[in-house]
Amino acid sequence: MHKILEDRFDHAILKALQEDSTCTNAELAEIVHLSASQCSRRRARLESEGLIAGYTARLDAKALGFGLRAVIRVSLAAHGENQAVDFHALLASCREVRSAFSVSGDADYILLVLTEDLDSFSDFVHERLLPHPQIMQVRSEIVLKVLKEEPGVPL
Repeated sequence: MHKILEDRFDHAILKALQEDSTCTNAELAEIVHLSASQCSRRRARLESEGLIAGYTARLDAKALGFGLRAVIRVSLAAHGENQAVDFHALLASCREVRSAFSVSGDADYILLVLTEDLDSFSDFVHERLLPHPQIMQVRSEIVLKVLKEEPGVPL
C-alpha cells in the first residue's frame, strides 16, 4: 500500500470514490464501515495531500456525437526546448486532443484524439497538425472498437 495511505480505510475510500465520485460521506461510511464524520475527515486529507486530484463526470462520447477515436503518432522536425514549447502550445489549443504523451520509440508524441466523424478528423489532421512547422510526420490509426477502457488507477 502507498505510504501516504494510512490504512485499508483510505484505500477503500479511494476505490469507492473512483467508482462513483458522487458518493456522499454517509454512503462512503456504509461502504468502508466508518462513520460519516471519519470519512469526511479522511476524504479532506486525501484531497489536501493530492491523492484525489478532482471530481468529474464520465460522458458518453458517442452519445454526444463524437463517433471517431484515433491514435496519432507525431514526429517533430527538430528537437529542442523552443520546438517542444511551440508544439505543446498547439496541443493546448486543440480540443480534439484528449490526451497527449511524450514517448520513446519511433515517434516523439502519441495523441489520443476524439472527433465527430471522419471528415472532422481529416480536417483536424490536414488543417491543424500537418501545416504546423514543428511537425515532420503524422501517422494515425482509427480506433475500430474499444475493447477495454478503465479510467482511474488500478487500486
